[in-house]
Amino acid sequence: MGVYKGNQGVTRDFVATGIVVDGDRVLLLFHHKLRRWLPPGGHIEAPELPEDAAIREVFEETGLVVEILAEHEPAGFEHALARPAGIQLEDIEPGHQHIDLIYFARPIGNKEPKRNAESDAIGWFTLEEMRAMEVTEEVIAWGAKAIGAVSKMTGA
Repeated sequence: MGVYKGNQGVTRDFVATGIVVDGDRVLLLFHHKLRRWLPPGGHIEAPELPEDAAIREVFEETGLVVEILAEHEPAGFEHALARPAGIQLEDIEPGHQHIDLIYFARPIGNKEPKRNAESDAIGWFTLEEMRAMEVTEEVIAWGAKAIGAVSKMTGA
């Protein structure tokens, strides 16, 4: 069990990430500012729900409409939200962190992504292609988990 230590002067923002899967491929963009391959995602805007933020961010950054594939609480929980596949703390810069709610998704309809000004490149990639592109092990691990989970949830 963790011990409360306070925020020690750290600013933390809530963000949502959509790891979008199509078969054995994951949608990634090369982030202009961060200079690395990442799944689409960004800040949760008030009064937005986390899964809605993930859907919006995927659309804004890729032009794709997606559906979140997530477990929900059993019937009887009136306001239960989609359960993220994971939550992690990310160091952005000294004194600034993101609390990232990670969702798995699949495209609805069009599967041809279009990059926006935040990215230099965008595309669908297999795990092998990600390794060759020197995508971080963390992103590859999330991609592998998402491919497995989406396949199991959709029977594909």
